[in-house]
Amino acid sequence: MTPLCFVLMPFGVKRDPTGRPDIDFNRIYEQAIAPGVRDAGLDPLRADEEVTAGIIHSAMFERLLLCDYAVADLTTANANVFYELGVRHAARPRTTLMIFASHHPIPFDVNMLRAEVYALGEQNCFGAKEAGALRERIAKRFRELRAIAVKDAKPDSPLPLVEGYLFPDIARLKTDVFRDRVEYSKTKKSELAAVRALGASADAASKLRAVEDSLGPFDGVESGVLIDLFLSYRAIKAHAAMIDLYARLPETLKRTVLVREQFAFALNREAERQKAPEKRLLRERAVAVLRELIEERGASSETCGLLGRIHKDLWKEAKAEKSPATAGHLKAAVKEYVRGFESDWRDAYPGINAVTLLDIEGSSNARVERDRLLPVVKFAVEQRLRGKSPDYWDHATLIELAVLGRERPRAEIALGDALASVREPWEPESTADNLAMILEAAAERGEDLGWVKAIEAALRGVGKP
Repeated sequence: MTPLCFVLMPFGVKRDPTGRPDIDFNRIYEQAIAPGVRDAGLDPLRADEEVTAGIIHSAMFERLLLCDYAVADLTTANANVFYELGVRHAARPRTTLMIFASHHPIPFDVNMLRAEVYALGEQNCFGAKEAGALRERIAKRFRELRAIAVKDAKPDSPLPLVEGYLFPDIARLKTDVFRDRVEYSKTKKSELAAVRALGASADAASKLRAVEDSLGPFDGVESGVLIDLFLSYRAIKAHAAMIDLYARLPETLKRTVLVREQFAFALNREAERQKAPEKRLLRERAVAVLRELIEERGASSETCGLLGRIHKDLWKEAKAEKSPATAGHLKAAVKEYVRGFESDWRDAYPGINAVTLLDIEGSSNARVERDRLLPVVKFAVEQRLRGKSPDYWDHATLIELAVLGRERPRAEIALGDALASVREPWEPESTADNLAMILEAAAERGEDLGWVKAIEAALRGVGKP
């Protein structure tokens, strides 16, 4: 998937405030900026000039904030371009390239930042020589930016100079809290919530498709509505519909981490319903999406957790088939969960999955690793519970920790808290599946954990008459 590069620049022919002949910015874009961006393996996307009642369209802001990279031509000190650059610098501290014509010094407020200078030529005639030079510089600089994008690249925004300023976490919006934090059409938000309440059913799927059909062309639909629709299909287990919807989403939205991760989630869940070779192809595609994210942005708890889930599913299938690959898939699942937890110790989700699978594996080395991680996972979830927004997964993690520690009273208390925090039926089902695996492993070792069966049954009964 080609990363997008948003282009901030004047449009058409503009007057040169220094008194020289007018400047043809369309020519600069077509002959140098767009080709240079493509040479770096990016897809250029030019800003929309259209405004309504003095307010730039929300779609423009979405592109400005969601595109992986941006280039801003500051020549003539165009007010719109500087406004857009300010928005970009406030929200995305990296991956924005500034350029300007050599006889147009940029204002003091941004002249301390790195920028590429280009020549306009005699009488501001932007010819082949000037175009070739700018194209080469843009391509070279974006190749450099791409190479360091997954590392701790230095900010290209001046705002880190402001003590205490925190950049918004645009790329890492958590799926489970997205609907609570994003602001968009209250009508559509209520409509989608009502459909999700129906649970996994043909009626719910039909109603969601009707909502989708009512939206019209997606390029004019708020991103919040589209992501809520995407996650609503997930809530009712319509994973094939998630995959179909993903293909039609605007490119800027498809490039976001949240959407790509959930697309991989849908591919893996849909694979569970299919037979070979479709099952294998869907899983391979899911793995490719997640590995691409890790290559671009580095390991994260969510991305590695999803990779771990794929390997866990492969392990369960291999175990049922008594395949010689069983141990290998279990080892791969543990590796990804541990990598995810180590990338962000605050996120207990991959941690609890790692210790659960290590407990199931049961070897002496696995037990040592389990005991190393257990107190860290416990600390992570306890910190979450002390915060302002503990959710179902926090209480579910306490259930599994208590079961692994053979602490029945604590497990039953955590169960009550978890049942009161359920948002979508698939959540307790996932926890119940983990408990079933723990029970099976314990039984194979001759250990009786009959009391855990009641907890598993309570979780599986959520939403059922």
